[in-house]
Amino acid sequence: MQFIEENKKWFQRYNRPWGIAGGWAIDLFVGRNTRDHSDVEVAVLRSDQHALKTVLADWSFRKVVKGKFQEWEGEQLELPIHELHAVRRDTNAELEILLNEIIAEEWVFRRDPTITFPASSLFLKTKEGLPYLHPAIVLLYKAKGTRPKDTLDFQNAYPLLGEQDKKWLYDALQTHTPGHEWISRMEGEIK
Repeated sequence: MQFIEENKKWFQRYNRPWGIAGGWAIDLFVGRNTRDHSDVEVAVLRSDQHALKTVLADWSFRKVVKGKFQEWEGEQLELPIHELHAVRRDTNAELEILLNEIIAEEWVFRRDPTITFPASSLFLKTKEGLPYLHPAIVLLYKAKGTRPKDTLDFQNAYPLLGEQDKKWLYDALQTHTPGHEWISRMEGEIK
């Protein structure tokens, strides 16, 4: 988890909301390393993309457009572009940065804008103060094209979610991926 701690150092001057995303977010929520991870993803708000670029001035950035990398020169990125890759010039450390939508104090799921979540709860923190993306949102993203590691993340995180978060995830999955295998696993618990 040392690389995760380095993220906290890199983001010390970044005074906007952010958090570790993906599988690492699940591990931070669970409180232990549950599996190997191939990369580090960081979630930020789309409205803060230029603040991030300023704080990480010693990094080079590429945006992902239709599955292909293109240099990001600093223009305002709008949907469908939601992914940046950054490389620190002096160490070649890499980050995948995911832009998140906030409208009227609500996080809006980019794949289906009818699915929202309170922006005030978007990021949680470990007891050491490391921010991470809410695990219910991480699991929602992982439900599309589910791989074995995504199912493992679900098995580790879902039992630890609060009742309200379980219900939110259940409803979001019903909307986004009806018939998903996780839904049947959740049905006995959802009231």
